[in-house]
Amino acid sequence: MDKPFQSYDDLSDAAQCAPRLAALRAELKGRGLDGFLVPHSDEQGSEYLPAHAERLAWLTAFTGSAGSAIVLMDKAVVFTDGRYTLQVAKQTDTKLFEPRDLVGEGPQGWLPANLPKDARLGYDPWLSTANAVAGLRHAAERAGGTLVPCDSNPIDAVWKDQPAPPARPAVTHPFNLAGETSESKRARLAERIAQSGADAAVLTLADSVCWLLNMRGQDVPHTPFALGFAILNSDATVDLFLDEKKRSPELLAHFGSGVRLHAPGKFAGALDGLKGKRVIADPATAATAILDRLHRAGATIKHQADPCQLPKACKNPLEIEGMRKAHIRDGAAMVRFLCWFEKAAAGGALTEIAAAEALEGFRRATGCLSDLSFDSISGAGSNGAIVHYRVTHSSNRTIGANEMFLIDSGAQYPDGTTDITRTVMVGTPTAEMKDRFTRVLKGHIALATARFPEGTIGTQLDSFARRPLWEAGLDYDHGTGHGVGSYLSVHEGPQNISKRPVNQPLLPGMICSNEPGFYKTGEYGIRIENLVVVTDFLHVAGGERPMMALETITLVPIDRNLVEPGLLSESERAWLNTYHARVRESLHHLVDEDARAWLERVTRAI
Repeated sequence: MDKPFQSYDDLSDAAQCAPRLAALRAELKGRGLDGFLVPHSDEQGSEYLPAHAERLAWLTAFTGSAGSAIVLMDKAVVFTDGRYTLQVAKQTDTKLFEPRDLVGEGPQGWLPANLPKDARLGYDPWLSTANAVAGLRHAAERAGGTLVPCDSNPIDAVWKDQPAPPARPAVTHPFNLAGETSESKRARLAERIAQSGADAAVLTLADSVCWLLNMRGQDVPHTPFALGFAILNSDATVDLFLDEKKRSPELLAHFGSGVRLHAPGKFAGALDGLKGKRVIADPATAATAILDRLHRAGATIKHQADPCQLPKACKNPLEIEGMRKAHIRDGAAMVRFLCWFEKAAAGGALTEIAAAEALEGFRRATGCLSDLSFDSISGAGSNGAIVHYRVTHSSNRTIGANEMFLIDSGAQYPDGTTDITRTVMVGTPTAEMKDRFTRVLKGHIALATARFPEGTIGTQLDSFARRPLWEAGLDYDHGTGHGVGSYLSVHEGPQNISKRPVNQPLLPGMICSNEPGFYKTGEYGIRIENLVVVTDFLHVAGGERPMMALETITLVPIDRNLVEPGLLSESERAWLNTYHARVRESLHHLVDEDARAWLERVTRAI
């Protein structure tokens, strides 16, 4: 496997921005366009993209997992959210691409004041959702311009060494890991489709297709997706549009007669074949090209959420058992790494890349690693303050004395997906560092110990994690928690825990992250992240309503050297000590003698 950080070196070369921007503008002029929208997306709306779809990174050198750009003939902008404010300024040529706020402004807010009157703004209808295009069209019309769909992507015409789309073999995801057969999933979802009055549902998200069919693949870095579209019919049959190179006799036998396979090029024609049918399509996730095609074909479109997303998010008992096993295995690898790191960093020559390589090596030594679950965020000192920092050979630095080191990483094992962040101190922390770290820890504990009734959404819990920081006039600009898949995407919906209002209540079986943080620009970053499972309903003694809770499944020590005990309440201190005792008991027999001694020392009660 390529090292996690090397894939970004060619794309994050800001010196290439000028010639690539000039080539794109020439191509647009030849097409009679005055501008073009470049989202970070592929045809499936993925967060992590196959190499050929990294168009935003190729053009702007920005390699974050969320963003977009607009190129006009006299100006260009790149939009990122709060996680990437520092990163985009470091990566792109800001004389060519002006960084803007994706959340507060976004393309829809920027266009009315900047798109010239009568301008024709192009977009790729396979890379933007129907909801996004509706907003963009309104914004362009406010400026007196026109939004124009492109038959082919202009960037593809000028990206001379663009990689080919992936076509690696797909594999089955067995019942002992999936916990439910594909036939069972198809039957119960088809019943819901029929009950809603629809004849079929178009599935565009890769995690939905893979989950429904108990299929995994190798098409996307760090995420076991086999990319393809599917149509789930109300009779429980599926039409799957999957490249022949991804098929195998084992896969075909697994699918059985209920899954009809077609070449990807037949997908558009199949949409035409839904004429007169009532079809579920999600305008928030499906490319507008799909909904436009259904509309032209004469189908009745039912704008509903992807029917796979909610049942996929609520893990069954076998999936939860697999996640627990994966986290024990991963916790042991993390303990071996942190024990090694303490000695290696003390020498003063350890680099961010070397640390990321070492951690991957400890995970590979388990013998169970399929891949990392994302490119490790290995940031020392000021680089740790870049929320989603990606180390490259050009940004790589040594981890110095008296610095914080933040490592956000995860693994893909066949029985589960992990995502963990630990912040550790090399040397002696300042009083401010300990104060900030302890406030982040207090917020983490507040969320970990929350009890909440049926119907609670993540937005209502988000402030639990922020309050200790708010009390000191501090905050962080990312969500507190995201959903996590079962050997699928490390980021999945429909649930989350953040300031951003999402109306999906938390439900038993959902797995989320708990990751408050604090970032001091130019100096250090802090994040403490564990994964948690939403429990079944609990009956609280003397209570009137059943409550849900969050069970922490990540098992890795938290750096006691950064904790200011005087800031912890008795209950918070008890939580930390109990957690560390559980970590020690769960992992001590899985590590060697040196790591076991280290584990005993760092998990002592405070």
